[in-house]
Amino acid sequence: MRETGLPGSPPVVSVGRPPWWLLVVAALVGGLVTADLLARGALERLDLRLSEIVSDWGLQDSAAYPVVWLFTQLGGRVTILVVLAGLVGYLLWQRRTWLPIARAVLAVAVLTAGVYAIKYGIGRTAPAFPGSYFFHADGVSFPSGHVANAVLMWGVARWQAVEYGLPPAVQRTFWWLSVAGPVGTGVAMVSLDFHWITDAVVGAAVGIVLLGVVHALDALVLSRWVRARAGRPTA
Repeated sequence: MRETGLPGSPPVVSVGRPPWWLLVVAALVGGLVTADLLARGALERLDLRLSEIVSDWGLQDSAAYPVVWLFTQLGGRVTILVVLAGLVGYLLWQRRTWLPIARAVLAVAVLTAGVYAIKYGIGRTAPAFPGSYFFHADGVSFPSGHVANAVLMWGVARWQAVEYGLPPAVQRTFWWLSVAGPVGTGVAMVSLDFHWITDAVVGAAVGIVLLGVVHALDALVLSRWVRARAGRPTA
């Protein structure tokens, strides 16, 4: 049963909480790829080869650049925060609950801390970085923050749309964004030679792990607030 006076649609997609096995796979992929790159292994050679192919396409200097660049914004922090602000603002207005805002703030904090800790800790340079460096004090290419952002933040948006029973079309839209957003962002960033392919892969892995962290922290802390269940389905 739902709370009186709080109409909502039944879930048409899942909330998208990563299962334990996916978290394990993501952590393993991220760790193994990182170890191989630090050892200057086969994946670095793969990155170089793919970057050469992408450079030959010349998309950065073509008429297609603006279109491809728009796809990178599926993982842009400003783009996602504008949409997410509209979503959580609507839920605050309609359901009188601060919980979606708290979740969004938590996700941004976890994303910023986690991604930049890895970026500065690894110091990997981007394909266009001047010189022949692969690791440098100014390197912040690894992992792709855009891809991690797309996985985590569209995942949080989908979660809120489903949990608060928004119309089926809205739930499906955020489901598509949570899936197609990271893929489109990663392909676009690599196609424009902004990132190595392994940057995108590990960015996705980090995003999955951080989404699991936010869900866990919500269950342990946020949703235990006295008034946290306001506007949510209840038995």
